[in-house]
Amino acid sequence: MDRRIGKTREAIFEAFISLMAEKNFEQITVNEIAARANVSRGTIYLHYVDKYDLLDQCIETQMEQLCESCLAGGEDAHIASGGVLLRTAEYLERHAWVFTTLLNNKGVPAFRTRLHAILLQGLSEQIDMSGLNRGMNKEMLIQFLASAVVGVMEWWITHSMPYPAKEMIEDILALMERNQMAPRPLDTVQ
Repeated sequence: MDRRIGKTREAIFEAFISLMAEKNFEQITVNEIAARANVSRGTIYLHYVDKYDLLDQCIETQMEQLCESCLAGGEDAHIASGGVLLRTAEYLERHAWVFTTLLNNKGVPAFRTRLHAILLQGLSEQIDMSGLNRGMNKEMLIQFLASAVVGVMEWWITHSMPYPAKEMIEDILALMERNQMAPRPLDTVQ
């Protein structure tokens, strides 16, 4: 991608997120985004169909960057592994402003939904249906675990990350282990 295009998209993205921090997504106009980004309306329409397309691309870009960053560890690319969850939490911590804005804005349930879908996919490949989970409905168990992890992470983000990422993930892993979804413990992951 041309550097100018990248800089323009970055300016539009930053303007958009800063507006979302101030007001509900539905109240934001393309004119406001253009003014804040110091570009013309036409420039925004060169890159995005409308503000909904901008939101979708924003969320998709954030999720791609999150996945690339967190699954790049090499040692264990399972979504529910201790290392991946810790890298995810640390990434969220480093980019708190963006994720807090996306989760707090009333007009953006799509972000939470996308995060949930990624966890569902990863958990469905790893869930242990033996032992205590034998005889349970696998789909329901996966939904439960994904919703729990996303819910805790959402709470953590929207409450200004009251605990360090490592502490939160250790607690999530302990809860997952109790449900026989035992990834590698954090002390074995680096």
